[in-house]
Amino acid sequence: MNAIRLHAFGPAENLTYETVPAPVPAPGQVRIAVAAAGVHLLDTALREGVQGPAPALPDLPTIPGREVAGTVDALGPGTDPAWLGRPVVAHLGFAPGGYAEYAVTDADRLHAIPPGLDPAQAVAMIGTGRTALGILQFADLGPGSTALVPAAAGGIGTLLVQYARNAGATVIALAGGPAKTALAAANGAHLALDYTAPGWADTARAAYPGGATVLFDSVGGDPARTALGLLAPGALHLVFGWSAGPLELTDAERAGLTARSITTRNVLGPAMLAAVGAPDPLRVLETRALAEAAAGRLRPAVQRHPLAGAAAAHRALESRATTGKVVLEP
Repeated sequence: MNAIRLHAFGPAENLTYETVPAPVPAPGQVRIAVAAAGVHLLDTALREGVQGPAPALPDLPTIPGREVAGTVDALGPGTDPAWLGRPVVAHLGFAPGGYAEYAVTDADRLHAIPPGLDPAQAVAMIGTGRTALGILQFADLGPGSTALVPAAAGGIGTLLVQYARNAGATVIALAGGPAKTALAAANGAHLALDYTAPGWADTARAAYPGGATVLFDSVGGDPARTALGLLAPGALHLVFGWSAGPLELTDAERAGLTARSITTRNVLGPAMLAAVGAPDPLRVLETRALAEAAAGRLRPAVQRHPLAGAAAAHRALESRATTGKVVLEP
């Protein structure tokens, strides 16, 4: 089969398109003929040799990728034969192997792809979608609330904008450049601003002088610092990323947030899982995400690249030249 392999940690150019033996499913596993494989920012960190939230760096050489969708084409011993031939999507956890024409995983990780979703959309919801719904557990959105969404044209941001609008909230979307702000507006944002342009914060403040009640912060850095100034007293600052670097506040800035009763919460990891309140919280979130997309309430944006173009996909993701979820298609 054709696959992307990484032989040494480093730049995107280290991702090479090779021919390797197809994997064989072990007991309780299936093999998926991959139609779409998700690309995640964590993939780029692991490629560089940065462990991040992963429990360990992968052994080299490795086939990256942790989200796949396609058709079950082979079963391991003892696996339910009803899975054979079915369109499925699965998050592989921290096991690599997704950037390939075939991937194996445990059968208990599988979800049937709901009617109406193609494999790329299913991949977007199994990872990015579950994270978006996990974040939204911490925000009570509805009429009277105002959501401020940086990175609003990204995979998670797109879904947050749609969800907030569906809930009746006012949505202020921030994105980089005219094309991305247009996408955010098309997804339902009441106000879509280019945060790389001067004066964007003044425009937001003039349009909504009461301020935002929740900031969905996946960006950090200077954009987050400016966005914090647009929050209403008592607002929530929900943190789930730092693509522009860490948010380093001065003592005076922290005191100002305290005086305005701004609550900051990091909503990734244990906090998100505990909020689900179920024995298998990730599977619960995956099921919810797929159901929201199947019902048409959430529409994942997908940017497709050929499998052989994995290096270009990584470069685009790292340079913020992407919209929606980045997906590789063999």
